[in-house]
Amino acid sequence: MSTTYTLDTATSRATPTPVPMKRMTVPAIVRRKGGEPLVMLTAYTARTAQLLDPHCDMLLVGDSLAQVIYGLPSTVPVTLEMMAAHGAAVVRGSYHALVVIDMPFGSYEASPEQAFASAARLLKETGAAAVKLEGGEAMAPTVRFLVERGIPVMGHVGLTPQAVNVLGGYGARGRTPEEAAKIVADARAVAEAGAFAIVIEGVVEPIAVTITQAVACPTIGIGASAQCDGQVLVVDDMLGMFERTARFVKRYDDLGGRIAAAAEAYAGEVKARAFPGSEQLYPARD
Repeated sequence: MSTTYTLDTATSRATPTPVPMKRMTVPAIVRRKGGEPLVMLTAYTARTAQLLDPHCDMLLVGDSLAQVIYGLPSTVPVTLEMMAAHGAAVVRGSYHALVVIDMPFGSYEASPEQAFASAARLLKETGAAAVKLEGGEAMAPTVRFLVERGIPVMGHVGLTPQAVNVLGGYGARGRTPEEAAKIVADARAVAEAGAFAIVIEGVVEPIAVTITQAVACPTIGIGASAQCDGQVLVVDDMLGMFERTARFVKRYDDLGGRIAAAAEAYAGEVKARAFPGSEQLYPARD
């Protein structure tokens, strides 16, 4: 029995409460290779994590919070401080899913030593179990350096958003034989370096299938293939919070539209002085 934070949804306050810790572990994720598909969604807040946790094997505190939370044009401006703050919130709001945190741009590329310092900070400050970093063969030595020092690493190949300025946009990758071969080689290198899982993003489907068959660790697809060992989506995209979404996103709700409709109804009642009504007011004592 360990102590974690559970959320009182009636008050939105976190209070320390002893609960059984039954989180997914890295070895448990690895054992799912070729088995029941892994379910992964992004989460950035404690309440969202609480809602998603029972349904997910992993929660990714993605640097996609740049656009989703902060309204930034890309993930490049994200800082370690941002990732640490949101990562800690997601850990507090969950008890079952393995929590993985993105390493932000500029926090790991310079050297394996820089990557270790950044990753250690994120795990210490958040309680998360693993980090994710982008890149293939060039980052394989860094992946190995981290894993050998006790930090589980999830890889990320194909469309790598942090490299948007080099790639020139967010289009699908691997349309030429040369680029396809490079992506497969990147995945092999990261897997051989010790990554416990690899996200494959925005590639033509045959590449994702080839990688999934070629590496020993689970693959997590996003715009890749249903044949991957699992799938991940940005939760706000999946919920329909934005008008425009990528081709590979399936919208499971129109939460954005429903929020707008609720706000419109609220505004109408305020302007009509219909809210607050008697049910929302405190009566004077007799």
